[in-house]
Amino acid sequence: MNLPNAQRLYEVINATWPTMAVEKYEGWNIRNGAGGGKRVSAATLAQSALADIGLAEAAMCRLDQQKLFMVRDGEQVLDISLEARGYHFIDPVTLYVCENELLVPDKIPIAQSYAIWEPVHAMLEIWTAGGINENQVSLMYRVNGRKTGLLARAADTPAGTAFVAIDGDIAMIHSVEVLKCYRRQGVGKKLMERAAKWAKSHGAKYMSLVTPKQNKAANTLYQSMGMQAAGTYHYRIKDTP
Repeated sequence: MNLPNAQRLYEVINATWPTMAVEKYEGWNIRNGAGGGKRVSAATLAQSALADIGLAEAAMCRLDQQKLFMVRDGEQVLDISLEARGYHFIDPVTLYVCENELLVPDKIPIAQSYAIWEPVHAMLEIWTAGGINENQVSLMYRVNGRKTGLLARAADTPAGTAFVAIDGDIAMIHSVEVLKCYRRQGVGKKLMERAAKWAKSHGAKYMSLVTPKQNKAANTLYQSMGMQAAGTYHYRIKDTP
């Protein structure tokens, strides 16, 4: 079975972690992120040829947003052009994907993980501790279609949470957070296995996610579970006018 490619996963990101509004403008997708973070605020090319960067900058200024671009695989011309205009390279990430069946365990420990929608207080507390704000939680509510929150325990204590949604036959996990005192204790694996079981029950063939390249522990976990790197993206940001 051929795995989804990077271009398809970019579409899944947009569907399962949606911006407040997006406008196609002069060759760009201009996003109104409403305080939901870089992924939903960054401008992206809406055509194969390089569009006028100055027009995108003006559009972001009208939204009172920072000048921020997402650079995806194959967009080297954009990347070079932004660097020449003084934009800094930040936050490179890897897109992972695998057949969902690969992650579904034979048995899930009783009372150690749950699929819950809407988020309960313990989940919100864990997200807050990990720097995920209320605007980002609001993104989850905007997702149309199949979605759920995930909660995992360490013994009897809520220790980790995440969000997962499905676009077509691809599930994508977002906002994976484990409390610092419970990291490296298998909580992340519990979240992944619960996500896979939930996704299977809702018809997903594939599981995917995005994680920062510098997060070595997360990358090691996903690779150890059989997930494969399918693509990348990074941001270019300009701090000065």
